[in-house]
Amino acid sequence: MVIGVPKEVKDHETRVALTPAGVKELKAGGHVLLVEQHAGELSAFSDDEYQDAGAEIVGAASDLWANAELVVKVKEPTEREYCFFRPGLTLFTYLHLAPLPELTERLLTRKVTGIAYETIRDLTGSLPLLTPMSEVAGRMSVQVGAAYLEKGKGGRGLLLGGIPGVPPAQVCILGGGIVGTNAAKIALGMGARVTIVDRNLHRLRELDDIFAGRVFTLASNLHNVMEAVREADLVIGGVLIPGASAPKIVTAEMVSRMKKGAVIVDVAIDQGGCIETARPTTHSEPSYEVDGVVHYCVTNMPAAVPNTSTLGLTNATFPYVQHLAGGVRAALLADGGFAEGVNTYDGTLTCEPVAVSQAKHWKPVRELLQ
Repeated sequence: MVIGVPKEVKDHETRVALTPAGVKELKAGGHVLLVEQHAGELSAFSDDEYQDAGAEIVGAASDLWANAELVVKVKEPTEREYCFFRPGLTLFTYLHLAPLPELTERLLTRKVTGIAYETIRDLTGSLPLLTPMSEVAGRMSVQVGAAYLEKGKGGRGLLLGGIPGVPPAQVCILGGGIVGTNAAKIALGMGARVTIVDRNLHRLRELDDIFAGRVFTLASNLHNVMEAVREADLVIGGVLIPGASAPKIVTAEMVSRMKKGAVIVDVAIDQGGCIETARPTTHSEPSYEVDGVVHYCVTNMPAAVPNTSTLGLTNATFPYVQHLAGGVRAALLADGGFAEGVNTYDGTLTCEPVAVSQAKHWKPVRELLQ
């Protein structure tokens, strides 16, 4: 199979979808690897390393997309890449289609097989390709939040961990999943007072055990969320419904009652955000204020640490790339969890949460494959 790895074009997106080690292994399997010039440069992988691994370096993105049967990316295509879509193309990347109706429509009209990292499931029912970037984003959210609490960035002027005689900042984490757990680890390590809000009581019990009672756990309801957010210096949004738009847990009214100079980091922004006042931002313009509250809503946070992120991501994605390289249809039929990653197939929407978010008709991909 001809596999293409384009250079990412999203604002300050510095990750790359395959490392030279991955290229070498695929090349040994008899596949043709096309890597766009400088695709891995910002992740500390040079064109020479890709060439030495057996890849052909392609100067123009248009040539790569035109010749590749399978395109492997990190982030969803931007408008400038829509013109490269064509029937028969398989696209393997993070798609986050629920809040992106135009991208969804382009994939459908051009009959692209769009396989989304974030909706693939493993044998345990978890999301193996979302996990590593959720780990990165969760840990980063506290670092970012601590920085934006500084006065020079619009924050309250707080040191997250406080000092002897001065209390630490209060961190409220919405969602006790991968993002929330990793955010709590870093926040506790920095000395903050941490509250995790989740609607799953079993998960709250697990978190109480994991952190040996060092975090405050709170059952999610309107009153509890309102009070926790009002008292917080830093709010981290980590709520996820796989494939669907994130529910708005924090309302604009709740934000208006927060402390002036408090900070919100909405990690769920890829799926539309779980804060009503959140809107997507970029690494070029990462933050804005609403009612005196600083909002950081960058949709590709892990791109700030591309070497770590690329290695973590490709550790998880590479086995799936290998399976696709052996034949897309066969790979999907052999693994039902992998097939759940298919969001568009031959002009048909195949992901129910995306269909619900966009009020579109959908069909299970297995019906189409068979």
